[in-house]
Amino acid sequence: MTENDVIEFVTGLPGVAAFTAAEDNGAPRAAWGDTFFYYDPDDEPANRKMPFATIVVKDYEGFDTASDLNRPGVFRVNVGVGRAVFEELLGYPPAAHADRHEALDYRVPDRILPHPVYAAQSWICVLNPGDGTAARVRALLTGAHARAAAGHRPGERTTRA
Repeated sequence: MTENDVIEFVTGLPGVAAFTAAEDNGAPRAAWGDTFFYYDPDDEPANRKMPFATIVVKDYEGFDTASDLNRPGVFRVNVGVGRAVFEELLGYPPAAHADRHEALDYRVPDRILPHPVYAAQSWICVLNPGDGTAARVRALLTGAHARAAAGHRPGERTTRA
């Protein structure tokens, strides 16, 4: 799968809004090129609080570098899968990830891994999904979309004092 394959697949799901960070849309420079997927059937950008999946194309220096995304052609698909699916995929609950973090190589492509930063929040990742993971990644993205849709509250607005 390419980045575009992932974007086409996810935006083909009902109610999905994709946001690719760029200079011209006011996104922070560190995020330029990364894509965020939200369940937003009402197309209300102010309601987009938490993506259900993302594509990251580079390291975030000092924060998220374990995947070595600065290599040419490398990108990472990140998916919020929930505790039960996380445990099914990895064999341990998200809360137990800290004990396993150091033993993992987050640079391996086409393999389902815990997210190097957000595993405790039930996120998984795959670098450059290929023959070994593409079908599973699509299923995980579909499941994450369903979870986001189930948690959607139409018309919910964020107000600030």
